[in-house]
Amino acid sequence: SIETATGVDIIVDDTPEAVIISSFDPQRREIARLALEKLISDGRIHPGRIEEVVEKTSKEVEKTIKEAGERAVFDLGLHGIHPEIIRLLGRLRYRSSYSQNVYAHSMEVAFICGIMASELGLNIKQAKRAALLHDIGKSVDHEIEGTHASIGGELAKKYGESQRIVEAIAEHHNDSPSNILAVLIQASDTLSAARPGVRKEIWETYVKRLNDMERIAKAIPGIDKCYAIQAGRELRVIVMPDKIKDDGIGLVSREIAKKIEAEVAYPGQIKVTVIRELRSVEYAK
Repeated sequence: SIETATGVDIIVDDTPEAVIISSFDPQRREIARLALEKLISDGRIHPGRIEEVVEKTSKEVEKTIKEAGERAVFDLGLHGIHPEIIRLLGRLRYRSSYSQNVYAHSMEVAFICGIMASELGLNIKQAKRAALLHDIGKSVDHEIEGTHASIGGELAKKYGESQRIVEAIAEHHNDSPSNILAVLIQASDTLSAARPGVRKEIWETYVKRLNDMERIAKAIPGIDKCYAIQAGRELRVIVMPDKIKDDGIGLVSREIAKKIEAEVAYPGQIKVTVIRELRSVEYAK
């Protein structure tokens, strides 16, 4: 009855105290989760009660979606956005990408994009608007065929956004966008998605990557110590001054970088810093 009412799959297996809710639609998953929690805490689980709770929960989730969309628009000081776009924006609250919440990501991208636009003397409101809506296609990409960028562009066009904003949304993953707003969104999007800690990684994978980076550096003759720092975004290497001269550290850093590119899978980029330090110590007695 729950599966029929919510359109999700309920999986109850041998895992203790766990019920798995499976669906491509994040909104349905949330409705099913809240409804199931209410039913379990209430104790009365029968078809009539299930329908009643699911209907009530659906209305609550719709209200939450609307409020989330309105809050995002209000916080960014934007006006004149179509109610359906606001609703789609609110739906992103239940959507994640690489474990990053898309609603929070869209807000962050909008703030970063606004700062960049102000530095360049561009229209700040327009930049924030385009950036806030850049991932709007992700709220329905499980229902409509196509990339989230093209879907987002079509939705923005359908609900009366300007041609400049439509282009920025549609082109924010293009290699050579024609619109300056799309370039700003690309930069802001990368900053928001790639900053340390924003995307959850399996602990073993993360530790393995740091170990691999240090192993690659240590394999090169003349290396004294090496440390993976900045959440794995920088590798700091200290060389033996008697083995590697000043004019050789550039070759060492390039060699390490090339080996990391060939052997390690990682997001963004890794900075390789090679340090050569010659010390002479004497004691006056």
